[in-house]
Amino acid sequence: MAPRSEPTWYKDAIIYEIHVRAFYDSVTDGTIYLYFRNKEELLMTAINTAFDAFMKHARAELDTIASPSGKLRRLAQLHLEALGSNRDLAVVLQMELRQSARFLAPFSHQHMVEYLGLVRSAIRAGQAQGVFRADLREKIAANCFFGALDEMVTSWVLDETNYKLSDVADSVADVILLGLGR
Repeated sequence: MAPRSEPTWYKDAIIYEIHVRAFYDSVTDGTIYLYFRNKEELLMTAINTAFDAFMKHARAELDTIASPSGKLRRLAQLHLEALGSNRDLAVVLQMELRQSARFLAPFSHQHMVEYLGLVRSAIRAGQAQGVFRADLREKIAANCFFGALDEMVTSWVLDETNYKLSDVADSVADVILLGLGR
């Protein structure tokens, strides 16, 4: 198996290695095969589990914040904290998953709509309150928000230096919020 920092480890991995990286459990190969038909199914289960946990946490956190700007800033922080705390997951999401339309289409449709819904909701609220520019289409602004965070994660995955990914969340949020602002 390739070193942890190499973005192509999944392609050559056996199902047990994927399980260990995804779930951090020690179980036997035989047990894994009782629950998963192949490594693709295991990978999608790991990704779905991680995403569902992230969204549950994000919704709970954002529900406690009144300000639309505060919601977007906190979501940026949560996004980069989640992927910055699990480099292997970040590598799979940023590099491996995007190379397979078979994985990306179901993931994008189901999860990205949900994630972007949180962003769009905060943008709509900010526009309704007069905090954000009303002339900006919320869909475009939400895609820019996600795209900026996504690019930061990709850059971090490919970067040889080791820095805390969540440290850039405020800078990314500032760029987006300044563009949304009146």
